[in-house]
Amino acid sequence: MSINRRFCTAPMMEWSDRHCRYFWRLLTRRAVLYSEMVTTAALLHGNREQLLGFDPFERPLALQLGGNDPHALAQCARLAQEYGYDEINLNVGCPSDRVHAGQFGACLMAQPETVAACVAAMRSACDLSVTVKSRIGIDAQDSYADLHRFIETVAHGGCEVFIIHARKAWLNGLSPKENRSIPPLDYARVHQIKQDFPALEIIINGGIVRLEEGLAQLGPVDGVMVGREAYQNPYLLAAVDQMFYGDDRPMPTRAAVMAAWMEYAQHQLERGVPLQAMTRHILGLFHAQPRGRLWRRHLSENAHREGAGVAVVAQALALTRRPAPGDG
Repeated sequence: MSINRRFCTAPMMEWSDRHCRYFWRLLTRRAVLYSEMVTTAALLHGNREQLLGFDPFERPLALQLGGNDPHALAQCARLAQEYGYDEINLNVGCPSDRVHAGQFGACLMAQPETVAACVAAMRSACDLSVTVKSRIGIDAQDSYADLHRFIETVAHGGCEVFIIHARKAWLNGLSPKENRSIPPLDYARVHQIKQDFPALEIIINGGIVRLEEGLAQLGPVDGVMVGREAYQNPYLLAAVDQMFYGDDRPMPTRAAVMAAWMEYAQHQLERGVPLQAMTRHILGLFHAQPRGRLWRRHLSENAHREGAGVAVVAQALALTRRPAPGDG
């Protein structure tokens, strides 16, 4: 499957799991979806089906890996290809304490030669596209020259696609949540990377909350990645195919999305998946809509109950159609 990364959803721990991605795919057929980060240790020693399994409907789909050992990453790359992923993305941007302690994620920006070796090993082990997601810098290593050297070195390892979160990361002093908002955005630095490396595919990430803002980035860079806004306000994805890919199909309605989603949820319930594991991802479907609060409240109060089924979602959907003056 060819990959057109004009619009991508971000890999987000505890959010972008397979149930979330299936829901997103009902909203956009064209966006490239990214998994949660999976560490090499978890994948090589844990439940592979639980970590890698997905519905083919989710494609195009990228698996994000966390690790720093070329041999282990190569093994995981082979597994990703066997499972049918379309891309492998190496995490070089996560600043969490756990990742920092394991010497992968954002701290690898200080080791571009290691990242290049990891990319080369994965490319040799599979036929998938191997990409890297990074920050624009870390701690005191945050000059444009540092970023330029990182991109140049990793590109020599065979990476042709870079997803760049346009903020630096403070590995000491800020929490992961603070690292998503406190360091200032610097889109111009990412644009300059594209100018200096025109043959590379550069995707920009960070702070984009409106699709119009994402469209404005196309030209300076090749694509955009949206994370938290896609999760908290998922219906914005319904316009992606038209706006970013020129698709002439009408936008799916919320009701149509939920009708298809409930079929999926019923199949998952029959496999033993709890309803709440799926409904937590759809709470934002009526974000900023009249009676959206009723939707969220009904799901939050009832989806966790023993024996809860898709009727709970149908009831919540019915509430969005009833007058509720003053609610939102």
